[in-house]
Amino acid sequence: MNDFAWTSPTQFVFGRDAEEKIGPWAASAGARRALLVFGQGHVVRSGLLARVKASLEGAGVTCIEHGGVRPNPEIALVRDGVAAAREAEVDLIVPIGGGSAIDTAKAIACGAVYDGDAWDFFRRPNPVQPTDALPIAAVLTIPAAGSEASNSCVIQNDAEHAKRGMNADLFRPRAAFMNPELTMTLPAWQTFSGVTDMCAHIFERFFSSTGSVAMTDNLALAALRTIRTEALHLVRDPDDYDARATIMWASTLAHNGLFGVGRDEDWASHGLEHELSAAHPEITHGAGLAVMFPAWMRHVCHVNPARFVLLGREVFGLVPTGDDLADAMSAIDCVQVFFCSLGMPRTLDEFNMTKDEVDGLVESIKLSKGERFGSFMQLTPEDVRKIYLSAFKD
Repeated sequence: MNDFAWTSPTQFVFGRDAEEKIGPWAASAGARRALLVFGQGHVVRSGLLARVKASLEGAGVTCIEHGGVRPNPEIALVRDGVAAAREAEVDLIVPIGGGSAIDTAKAIACGAVYDGDAWDFFRRPNPVQPTDALPIAAVLTIPAAGSEASNSCVIQNDAEHAKRGMNADLFRPRAAFMNPELTMTLPAWQTFSGVTDMCAHIFERFFSSTGSVAMTDNLALAALRTIRTEALHLVRDPDDYDARATIMWASTLAHNGLFGVGRDEDWASHGLEHELSAAHPEITHGAGLAVMFPAWMRHVCHVNPARFVLLGREVFGLVPTGDDLADAMSAIDCVQVFFCSLGMPRTLDEFNMTKDEVDGLVESIKLSKGERFGSFMQLTPEDVRKIYLSAFKD
């Protein structure tokens, strides 16, 4: 087990009608003016925005609306949000939605107290590290990214065809209001893209150069078993509150750092996927991971096949045969079959991508990640090329 420092300052308000408790919380925290950050319609149509506003305004907190966040959130809306936050002199940022809204809020929270352009935090090489941020209180509607408690933020720049991340504990939300009932109207695609994303967050920590860390490993494996069980239950019964609640809480635990305690983390597969959705913003992040993670796994499993054997045994019930590499491949097949059983894609062809795009992806990831990246196995540009090509049908 490596030495570690782990912070989880977020207060979780979980359960039915949780969103209606944000006003008293904000007032008790001293907030007076809040910027509400949300997406492109559902939050308004469902009445959720109105309920959040009523709770805040009823507690004496003025609300300024900043809508229009898209999946794979873009820097232009962040810049507009920074301007709005400064003009209104807000003292709280309230994202209402999933990871895209929360990541947009994080970037705004940092940009509002920074003299330069918010993209400076994401620019490569030599990004600026944020030193301050406005407080954030999130109302979660899509369990997936885990951004409601994480120290990470990912933003896209369409003009530069770039998708970049930053990490800082200072912008972890102070509070997260989580009502599982809000997820019941999600399309199946969003629900299960989210399940893929939370599994990927655990995999990025489980597969590392550190090897076995007993406490962390067992927490991670238990979470993966639970996610698999409840996700398959939701396939059969999308209205099951307890399954929805379990998946929502799992998404938070998957990315608040708990499953990385005491170990190095990998994050190569996320890097591979970010280049896909930077080039094609219509690609849902979790769907891209459903393709890239098994492709990465097959390329690197020879480094430590025992980790994959452990995954296969503890999560999918596979009985080891004694041939670790063959058993590792069987476990990877189970991962991909599970993702596909949720309606996720198997190959890059399903995104209408072609192999002609691979060279551009390789060059872009070199700018973002450098010549070598990853913990479980350091990937070279040639490794990256082989992984991308293996993710096509032929």
